[in-house]
Amino acid sequence: MASHTSSPEARSRAVTKFVKNKLDRIEIRSTKDSGFKKTVTEHASKQGESVNAFIIRAIKETIESDNKNCSSLH
Repeated sequence: MASHTSSPEARSRAVTKFVKNKLDRIEIRSTKDSGFKKTVTEHASKQGESVNAFIIRAIKETIESDNKNCSSLH
């Protein structure tokens, strides 16, 4: 059976290509003294999620809730 090992450079190029072609990036900023990053990180960990997974879930749930609230007003 053939070995499918690659150099670290080739792997890095492949990862960079994947990120560029397949992923969108949304940046969130908070002040360092707010403690927000620590709060988010700790909460995600308690839920057994990555920070990214938690933020995506929180945004999706908020959008769903907002859409329900908007439709009940009309």
